[in-house]
Amino acid sequence: MTVAQQQGRATMNVSLVNEQDFHKLVERRAEMLLALSAYLAGSDDPQEVLTRPLLGEFLSQSMQIEELLDNYDAGKNCKWCRMRSLTATVKLFSDASYELMHIQHRTPSYRLMPVERDFPAATVEALAFTSEILGQISRAMIDQARQRELKIPHRPEIAETFEECQLPGRLAHNCGARHLDSVAETVTLLATAFLNLASESEDVRAASRARPEEYASRAATALSEERLRSLEFQFHNLQSQYDTYVSGTLVENQDTDLPVLRGHASVVFHLLRTATLFAHYYERHLNRRHCTNPSSTGPLVDPDALLSVLMNYSVTFIDLYIGRAVSLCQSMLKRYAEVGRIHVPIPKYRGFHVRPSTLISKIVLHYGSKVQMLLGDEVYDAGSSLDLFRANEKINAQKKRWLKQEIARLNLVPTPEDGHDPIGVVRSVVLALAERGVLIMYEQPLKLPESICGSEGTLFEKVTSEAGRLLAMGQIDIGIEMNAEFVGDKRVLADIQVLAENGYGEDSFGNNIPLPKKLSYLRR
Repeated sequence: MTVAQQQGRATMNVSLVNEQDFHKLVERRAEMLLALSAYLAGSDDPQEVLTRPLLGEFLSQSMQIEELLDNYDAGKNCKWCRMRSLTATVKLFSDASYELMHIQHRTPSYRLMPVERDFPAATVEALAFTSEILGQISRAMIDQARQRELKIPHRPEIAETFEECQLPGRLAHNCGARHLDSVAETVTLLATAFLNLASESEDVRAASRARPEEYASRAATALSEERLRSLEFQFHNLQSQYDTYVSGTLVENQDTDLPVLRGHASVVFHLLRTATLFAHYYERHLNRRHCTNPSSTGPLVDPDALLSVLMNYSVTFIDLYIGRAVSLCQSMLKRYAEVGRIHVPIPKYRGFHVRPSTLISKIVLHYGSKVQMLLGDEVYDAGSSLDLFRANEKINAQKKRWLKQEIARLNLVPTPEDGHDPIGVVRSVVLALAERGVLIMYEQPLKLPESICGSEGTLFEKVTSEAGRLLAMGQIDIGIEMNAEFVGDKRVLADIQVLAENGYGEDSFGNNIPLPKKLSYLRR
């Protein structure tokens, strides 16, 4: 018997619960959830009566009832599947409402930099959306409870019990500040970590610029629950690092930008929490009929409205606050930059062509620090791929000189010159150098003109001129050892060093190769 058959037989052998006993159990356990639902269902404006204590109780009670219903497979039972679906919706939107209310109350202490849109007003609007859903679901919950003949308790004390009293001011900060050895090390660690997460979030940030007709497709890719939950975890981890190692230290007092960075990491984390919850509901609950019973109703939440809040609130402000913090991090890194120098080999073939130049400039722009590349007596801006590409003029000139010297050293051009076809000599010279491993042919067979332009000059001059033309056209290349010097922030130079050690992301033929984990931010 297969494992599947054994499991199926085991399921069939499980006895069915007594319906009356189950009814009594649910009625007893759901008493508080139904009381809360009745209270909210009777409110004209749910947002006016919702508080964090009330939402916390809603969340707790719905989690308990959802687990109870799941223990008895209520989601697969026509009589109880609607109750299970309503309970899950209450749980999710009470959680999302709590997050929004947390953002609403904590935003003033986050020291957020201004963004293009009114964040407090947008938070109020998003909270109105989730509150209205909770009100609608509460009414549906009460209707369902009546259909199941469950007692609906009336508890007038709920408003007073879950009132949120907020006192002005805060407690004195009198614990004393802990000591950390290095302000610079702490700042650069956190700022670099945020910049890496900003690059990791690029697909989510780009989704904020999508058109409404693209919302559904974005929700299925960059804004999937799995993708958002992964980012949520990483930003939470960054916030935890700050609270563990920086909060309450002298370093936090010495660099006033640190609390600002912490505020941005925190608000992005909480926005990601709301985004994950919305995406979860969109993927797992909307447009799914849990029961084939014709009496089962349609979706509890309008899909377009949910996507609109996900995109126009959560994702939009994730993008805006990450963008503001990126500039802050780059400014912080510049203040603590330690200037260093490294010597690295230039890309062996084709020099600083598009891919190596682009990757180097992306590293420099990622950190926002100024880095220069020195090659001979020329200075190039390493943050500009076009400027790095310009270095190929000098590299190719050096290669042409070396090529001419090597042809002469190996006596590859026959003497006397009479009777020798220059094109044939060029072909034999190229093949001879390729056999020695100092030249690579990007075209095989090598395409050569019928004759060399211009008839003047010696055979040696004609051959070396044509070989130089092939080099300039990219048909061949010379693998000579040349080094470039980079000067700038040591953190940036360390990543450029890693890139150089990994062939600038290419093999000898220009094919892309995987980059190491340390440079994962370059993949986006």
